[in-house]
Amino acid sequence: MKLPLALLLLTTTLSAQTARPAGLTDVKRVYVAALSGRSGSDTLRELIIASLDATKLFVLTDDPDRADAILKGAGEEHTFEDNFDAVDSVNTHTAGGKGSGYGKSNGLNLNLGAAEAESHHSKERKHEAFAAVRLCSKDGDVLWSTTQESLGAKFRGAGADVAAKIAKQLTFDMERARKPVQ
Repeated sequence: MKLPLALLLLTTTLSAQTARPAGLTDVKRVYVAALSGRSGSDTLRELIIASLDATKLFVLTDDPDRADAILKGAGEEHTFEDNFDAVDSVNTHTAGGKGSGYGKSNGLNLNLGAAEAESHHSKERKHEAFAAVRLCSKDGDVLWSTTQESLGAKFRGAGADVAAKIAKQLTFDMERARKPVQ
């Protein structure tokens, strides 16, 4: 049975509209996938979950099949030591001498020396974290993405600061997407 051209075009248009990915504002339920990365990525994932939950933008789920979108990406959090070595020194030397001969030994010799050296060694423990994440629809289309990094904040560690920055950026972008275009 052959479909009329108008019905075929309508069917194609409707299927294209339903296949179109949902926008950022249509996302209601999010699954946060495991982050790839070497050290600290599991901890960073948990911090991101807590920060996103605090925004109340989405319902967070542990079941990826129930989610409208999945937050994927890579991240690391690690601790390292910075070593600083410094050496300051001052050196002064003076030497002199006089001598004469012809059977008598006359001589004058003067040597002076001074030296001062000071060295400093310090170690500083530092934290560093970064994450590059994207919010993807069920079809795999990227709806939103950001990259954040931190050396730590005044009252929170580097990982918590990165998670807070991700949540803040997503909140800002969500509010911007909800505003009507003027």
